[in-house]
Amino acid sequence: MHLPSPKSSDPGIPASLRLPVSMLPQPDETTCGPTCLHAVYRFWDDDEQLEDVIERTRSLEIGGTFAVFLACDALRKGYRATIYTYNLTVFDPSWFGPDRTDIAHKLQSQREVKTDYRLQQATAGYLDFLKLGGSLRQMDLSHGLIHGMLRRRLPILTGLSSTYLYRTPREYGPNDLPDDVRGLPAGHFVVIAGYDIDRHKVLIMDPYNKNPYGRTNEYWIGIDRVIGAILLGIVTHDANLLVIHPRHRQQQFNP
Repeated sequence: MHLPSPKSSDPGIPASLRLPVSMLPQPDETTCGPTCLHAVYRFWDDDEQLEDVIERTRSLEIGGTFAVFLACDALRKGYRATIYTYNLTVFDPSWFGPDRTDIAHKLQSQREVKTDYRLQQATAGYLDFLKLGGSLRQMDLSHGLIHGMLRRRLPILTGLSSTYLYRTPREYGPNDLPDDVRGLPAGHFVVIAGYDIDRHKVLIMDPYNKNPYGRTNEYWIGIDRVIGAILLGIVTHDANLLVIHPRHRQQQFNP
């Protein structure tokens, strides 16, 4: 399903929207994921301690986490969770075709022949996600898709490339030092919480206080930059949108 980009002149569509999402700073370099999840929980009036969310979140030996681990936490708490994935290293596009495909079976078959650590960990997470009742989709990433979710007052937790989003040097070594030659692209989590159609910008709630766009945890930035960063998140097994909402919102969620 492809949603065309809305125009500010369209009847019933406001030119701008800002959801009341508040973001705490992430405690360290690797806790952006659970910090974003905590912000989404608070949006839904589920005000638990950030430390508890971090403690529950499954992490990787190399640091950080995956969106699917965040989604599993939400499902265990009774929320509904939908992941829009653009990660072709984990999912083959043909699995989302018109014919019904047992994605869990495909994932199990794939992990028997591919031994990459990140792939193995992501696969385990997605198998849990599907068992817990999570919804997995692959749709064209567009202005319309993002605007449609936000118009329904659904904040979007996304895993993306911070290297592209920030336009900063790649990172090298255990301390993630900037190094434009030896460095590797870095992944990150943020929450998309608003849009301005006329300016073609979205509101980013960013747990990383050292972001280059200001001293606060929020900033407006071009939506095309964000879409590019999300798609380039495939380099670090990100490249996804995660939408979490209470079960009573089910009928309102059909972007």
